[in-house]
Amino acid sequence: MFSGSIPALVTPFRDGAFDEKAFRRLVDWQIENGSSALVPCGTTGEASTLSNAEHHRVIEVCVEQAAGRVPVIAGCGSNDTMNALLHMNFSRKCGAQAALCVAPYYNRPSQAGLLAHFSYLAEHNELPIILYNVPGRTVTDIKPETVCELAKRYPDKIVGIKDASGDLSRVTDHRMGIGTYFCQLSGDDELALPANAAGAVGCISVTANVAPKLCAEFQKACAENDLVRARELNDQLYPLHYAMFEDASPGPVKYALTRVHDWLTEDLRLPMVACSQEARDAVDAALEHAGLI
Repeated sequence: MFSGSIPALVTPFRDGAFDEKAFRRLVDWQIENGSSALVPCGTTGEASTLSNAEHHRVIEVCVEQAAGRVPVIAGCGSNDTMNALLHMNFSRKCGAQAALCVAPYYNRPSQAGLLAHFSYLAEHNELPIILYNVPGRTVTDIKPETVCELAKRYPDKIVGIKDASGDLSRVTDHRMGIGTYFCQLSGDDELALPANAAGAVGCISVTANVAPKLCAEFQKACAENDLVRARELNDQLYPLHYAMFEDASPGPVKYALTRVHDWLTEDLRLPMVACSQEARDAVDAALEHAGLI
């Protein structure tokens, strides 16, 4: 259903407000440079700092600007099941192709709670769901057996996973427990190469915000089993993958975008603040290594 390089888009701000004009330009630039789908209102999009009205407007603008050229996977996660459903209802109505739903954060639900949460969403909305497992942020880990159970219960609704657990064995666990039809996407740029080798089909990427063409070429090489070219591109991008997290994300990626575009700002929403000088130096060096500046 989904594959290739899929940026988890930043949400541009200017003077504290959503910069809709810049976001539309960002969407166009991403599509023109080979991104195969778009994710608005994910972690990198600072969704946790957006009001519901802002959250929905960002998704709406993304769908409008993409205009059917690539699918939109709307960030719909929440630690409140009903609020996640609210986001899904809106996203379905405005034309998104799927919902990215993170494990409920802070609440720390059990595996039974996760089953109940995602089952409720699957049963009350027609939008396909991409699970998002990122225990480093949510504290809660969607275990492979839970993923497999959800996919078996709702094969037409729970269609894939963005896995940022850092555990590459999960790709094989999911493939063997569900089947190859289940869409596995890496949630860690630096692990995308081995994840693809194990059976993943793409990456929901931070780095693709600033290097969409290179990330798309890397994913194309992987899909074509051109390991030599994939390694070359991975080596070119590898320092940038790590530089994106030299300070709290999305600070470094927003700084990186200002180095390649003069129409974007570094503005973030509190409690996020601009990245450190050390992070800026790492980003600059990585952009040079990648040939982007």
